[in-house]
Amino acid sequence: MKHSPEMIAALAGTMRSSVSRRRLLQAAGISSAALAAAACGTGGDGGTASEGSAPQDVSDTEKTVNWSNWVEYMDIDEDTGAYPTLERFQEESGIAVTYTEDVNDNNEFYAKVRTQLEQGQDIDRDIVVLTDWMAGLWIQNGFAQKLDKAAIPNSANLIPRLQNVSFDKPRDYTLPWQGGFAGLGYNIAAYQDATGNSEMTSLDQLFDPALKGRITLLSEMRDTMGCIIAWQGNDPANFTQEQFEQAIDALTEQVASGQIRQVTGNDYLAALESGDVIGVIGWSGDIFALGEEFAFALPESGGTLWTDNMLVPSTSTHKKNAEAVMNFYYEPEVAAEVAAYINYLCPVSGAQEAMVAIDPELAENPYIFPTEEFLSQTYVFMDLTPEQNEEYERLFQTAIGN
Repeated sequence: MKHSPEMIAALAGTMRSSVSRRRLLQAAGISSAALAAAACGTGGDGGTASEGSAPQDVSDTEKTVNWSNWVEYMDIDEDTGAYPTLERFQEESGIAVTYTEDVNDNNEFYAKVRTQLEQGQDIDRDIVVLTDWMAGLWIQNGFAQKLDKAAIPNSANLIPRLQNVSFDKPRDYTLPWQGGFAGLGYNIAAYQDATGNSEMTSLDQLFDPALKGRITLLSEMRDTMGCIIAWQGNDPANFTQEQFEQAIDALTEQVASGQIRQVTGNDYLAALESGDVIGVIGWSGDIFALGEEFAFALPESGGTLWTDNMLVPSTSTHKKNAEAVMNFYYEPEVAAEVAAYINYLCPVSGAQEAMVAIDPELAENPYIFPTEEFLSQTYVFMDLTPEQNEEYERLFQTAIGN
């Protein structure tokens, strides 16, 4: 089913306005290149998660779980501040959950616990939620425990599109918590005034000379470069060095021509609202929050799909309890309750049907419950080694003039 900008705007109007998870990802201002340099000296077993060295699991005698997640990423009772689904899990399971919103940036969080992980010291966390590429780094360095899928039968409810990803194939160490998209955002009226078109559906349109100096791209390398790589007919999930450099050349050309006003984090939102910027490569949730005057679309060539993923750290001593939490949140009814509040992509099959009873309009929103056809327009960016990450970040920063 094709969703027009008008329909998407109407659907977006039903979505809860909240702090963007992706806005927080920019908050600490720590560069991915700096992360890569730090990661080069990490421990682990030389590239795969370490098995057989996990600490003793004391879940049977200690009914606790410590969970670190992003801010505004769980259903909450606005009056009491309690988390309804989390309270229900504790009542039903007898497992006490300490839930902490202390993941404000992938790099920042990793820097905080990396030394302890390298030394095998307990980081006092049994579940952490990390973006796909960072989860991949933890797996590479042996900082994640392999999940026992028999203890998580509801993991079978994972939507097909997310079952086999490059950073964790075939989902041995992670389960997605939520996801989102990077693609084309624009001011509908301003775009029509400038070009005569009512819909933006391609990077060709974003790079239309009529928009010169009035577009921005994301400073998140994977999202901007993923969209450009796809635009050039290559696969952002599996590309070569030559193909990446080809995309860098295209980006450099657009910057040098003055087509691109700025490559930025969430500053693009203020520029869109003020009218200084007409079109962007941006994040779906951000554009929805701006209101019905703005639209978001996946490019015809494809946008990027990112996921934030639950994993059990290598130092956790409550793995079985953590798996019980994961299993609970993969119940379709529970997943729907969370999605109704936070409005990100729900990774659980069956949750859309459960959402009908909660909010029929949200059940039809393709950015929460995308069809396979819709997801076929997206890519999960290729997993990079620390060395690749450092080199590609350097090339990207040079292209955008930093």
